Amino acid sequence: MSATADWYERAAGELAATSRLQVAWARQVAADPELVALIDRLPRQHRQPSLLFSVASWLGAPAVAGPAWRDWVLGNWPAIERAARTRRTQTNEVGRCVPLLLALDRIVDSTPGPIALLELGASAGLCLQVDRYSYRFDDAPVLGDGLPLLATATSGAGRAPARMPEIVWRRGADLAPLDIADPDDVSWLEALLPPDRPDRRARLAAAIATVRDSGPGAGAARVVEGDAVAALPALAAAARVEAPGATLVVAALGTLVYLSRERRHAVVDAAIRLGAHLVTFEGAGVLPEVAERLRGMSAPHPVPFVLAVDGEPLACAGPHGDQVSWLSACSAAGQPELPGGAA
Repeated sequence: MSATADWYERAAGELAATSRLQVAWARQVAADPELVALIDRLPRQHRQPSLLFSVASWLGAPAVAGPAWRDWVLGNWPAIERAARTRRTQTNEVGRCVPLLLALDRIVDSTPGPIALLELGASAGLCLQVDRYSYRFDDAPVLGDGLPLLATATSGAGRAPARMPEIVWRRGADLAPLDIADPDDVSWLEALLPPDRPDRRARLAAAIATVRDSGPGAGAARVVEGDAVAALPALAAAARVEAPGATLVVAALGTLVYLSRERRHAVVDAAIRLGAHLVTFEGAGVLPEVAERLRGMSAPHPVPFVLAVDGEPLACAGPHGDQVSWLSACSAAGQPELPGGAA
């Protein structure tokens, strides 16, 4: 099996909890030498299964598996190849606001006051609007009054937030920012979600409507074009000037996995140097310092992503925020049960 075919075969397993349709597409590609040969014409970073599936959907591929999808891809390959060379995966999964809210609540516990929020890989900036949506943790009363309502099941010894953070400054950095006022950018955001997940597409639409209706106001979000590491100093300096006295929080929500190991370390070092809190929500092995601290910790229901603040793991969580399992130290006789999987 070629490296690309093996990549798609592995992706079929990784996508099992996300999209049955994309699982079928991944297996279909892995078993089809003609499709693999076309994909191999792309630069490696643009052969990513989720990118290919999103580009095909964006261009009008049928939302079915089997010969009809294969024939469409083969017949439209020149357009797919052109788009795949310029597009990148940049899903604005607002479900990740759940772990972000948990992290901000922890930060406000230790440093009360307003927050200046800076997100790396912010896409269209929807996660920067974390305080404008609504949340329900288990059977607790709903927190917030905006849509979408993000419902989460929790386990373990942890405390769900009972307040919204006061966010007075919001900025994002992205290599190719998207604009929810641009219909083409919105259609790309929709295509980044699996066609067989209407629930996630409805959640995206609700978040876009909430952000559009909220207007500029205080703490309006803006996403600037820039590299995650290079953009940090200037944005942090802007936060100090425009939001004096606010606690600076840098968030990376499934972004660092796309950077080299050296660049990930550079983000961590920059946050420390700038005096910012760093919130990471990444696969268990993405940051070695977080993985090391996970040793000796366990969660009742470990799932692939780990929420950490300043390198301290707080909880495991599903990649879309629908599950949170709080981490705690193992007993002396116990063995740590660590989350598996990748971002």
